[in-house]
This record gives sequence, structure tokens and C-alpha cells, in this order.
Amino acid sequence: MRAHSELRVDGYYVTPGEEIQSYLDAAATNSSQKRVVVRAGTYAPSSKRQALIWLNRRHEGIHLEAEGAVTLTAQNQALAGQSATNTAIVNHVIYIGHGITSNTVIKGFRVTGANAFCTKGATRRFEPDESVPKNLFFFTDGGAIKVFGRASPILLDLLIEENFSSPCAGGISVQQQKLNDQPVIIRNCIFQGNKAQVTGAAVDLLSGSAATIENCLFLHNASNLGEDVVARVSKEKPFTNSGVVTVFEGSSLLMKNCTFTANRNAIDDRAGKTVIENSIFFDDHLESGLQGNRYELELTAGSRLTGCTVNGTVRHRSLKDEITEQGMRAPEPNFNETWVPRNQLLDSIGYRPTRRK
Repeated sequence: MRAHSELRVDGYYVTPGEEIQSYLDAAATNSSQKRVVVRAGTYAPSSKRQALIWLNRRHEGIHLEAEGAVTLTAQNQALAGQSATNTAIVNHVIYIGHGITSNTVIKGFRVTGANAFCTKGATRRFEPDESVPKNLFFFTDGGAIKVFGRASPILLDLLIEENFSSPCAGGISVQQQKLNDQPVIIRNCIFQGNKAQVTGAAVDLLSGSAATIENCLFLHNASNLGEDVVARVSKEKPFTNSGVVTVFEGSSLLMKNCTFTANRNAIDDRAGKTVIENSIFFDDHLESGLQGNRYELELTAGSRLTGCTVNGTVRHRSLKDEITEQGMRAPEPNFNETWVPRNQLLDSIGYRPTRRK
């Protein structure tokens, strides 16, 4: 692939066949121009490594934007081998590391193709700050996007689809490790067809993390596709019936105006700090993965649900092993082709598509 060559008054412009990373690195050293625009096309990794593109402290303040239909993929058939059935060759499509704030924005991409590839090589290239401890989940979780350490980017207008990770988070994994000053902002995104061996197929908030998720659609995602590989080693109780959004102990989630339908469960909250507002949960009983009674929400004492409509089961956790269930019925949304409810009773809640530029 060619190195970066085009710097205009309004930003760096990347053309298919070029390395996005070279433009990100150029913008990192440019004190006046932090905008990187990626032209329409598909961008794949040129080598086996931890991420297709990565942003760490030196990339703080960059605005990375898609112009037209841009796909970022984890897969490269030629480098995986012509006979390979798994052609993913990076751990994460996008890695966002320690030192990134909400001044950094990623907007408009389709992010796809992650499939549980894992390498631990050249870690300092992607995350040069060695003061932040890294465990297995640093490498494995977050097939589409990994957010790590004191990082709170803004993620806008993304289509995150058909990613798989093991153990967790085929979509986005947030692992702030109690270093978060601000939540990760996830807005106007679609999560579709993402999978995880264990938890959080679409979004996983690992312990000590925070996120605000606004106006997002969750469709056909599935967790718990097989054995809990972490529990097998740790001898802890395995996760067998998680949501496609999982909030671990010590984390916090604020969710507004989102829609969940046709997933394998919706949200499981283990922190008791989750706030869900003006959202639609409808028939999240996708038959995929391990057996278990399907549910819309599993909420720990302290979480709040306001202005929502729920059709299905809500589970309430008061103690780790004490769960009560409540069946709830809601009006049929009668979704249109963009998953907006035609039912006028739901006019003010749930996901609404935004214009993609």
C-alpha cells in the first residue's frame, strides 16, 4: 500500500490502496490539522497484527471520518492463506488507547470481519503506555473496536456488523479499568449480527468502565455461542445466558433512545448503576447459542428504567444468585424497513436513523 500523500486545507484524504494508519500518524504530528477523511472503498490490514488502525495518546484530537461508503475489515484472504476458513488477521479493527479523550471522533464507517484472531506481538506499537496493566481481554475482546485505559472517544454513525470475538464483545469492548474521567460516547450506531463466545456480543463494559449509548439499534446479535472459556480456566461460575450488552461490576451505562429486537437477550447489568431511558425492547429471543430462558433485561438493584417499552421478560437481581422475573407486554411496534416503529404510541422513543454523509 502507498504511504500518505494528500494533505488539503480541510484535512488529510485517504484513497483506497493507501494505509489509513500513515495518515493518522501524520495528523498526530501536525499541530494544526487533525482531520483525516477516508474515501469510499474497502480497507483491509496489510499484515497480521493487533489492529487495522490504532489511536493512542499521540493521536489525541484526531477526527477520523468516512466520505461515502467506507468499510474497515479485519479480513485479508491473501495473507490468511487461500485455504483458510478464518481470514481475519487482526485482533481489533480499531484500537483506541490510553490518553484519548472526547476530542477524538470516529465517524461514518462500516466496521466488520473480526473473527477471534489474536496476536500479542508488538504491543508497544499499539499501546506505548506500559503503566496500564494488560490482561487477556486487552488482546481478545472488542473485535470491531477496543477502547482501553483512560480513553473516552466519541463514536458516531457507525455500522458495526458481523464481528465475532472470544471470549467477549464482537462489537465494542470498553476496558477503562477505573481510569475513566469521561464515558465513551456511542451515538447513532447500528449493531447487527455481532457474536461472542461468552458475553456482550454488541457491547461489553468491563469492570471500571463507563459509556453513554444514544440512538442506537441492536439487531440479530448473540452472546454465549459456546463454553465460557474463561471460567474453564478460572474455575468460576460460567456465563451461560448473557445479554448482547453486558455491564460488569463497577461499571456504569447511560442508554437513551435505543431499540433492541431479535437479539439473543438484550442487556444484562451486574453493576446496579445502569440508567435506561426512552428505549424499545421487543422480542429479544433469538434462538442461537446455549440454551436458557430468553429475556429483555436483567437489572441489578440500583439500576433505573424510565420511559421504556418492554415486550418480554425482565429479570431483577438483588443478590448474585437471587433472580426474580417479571413478564411484560408492550404494544407491537410494527417496525418499518429502517426499524422505526409505525405505531404512533412509540413516536418519542427508540432508535431513529440519521442521515449518513
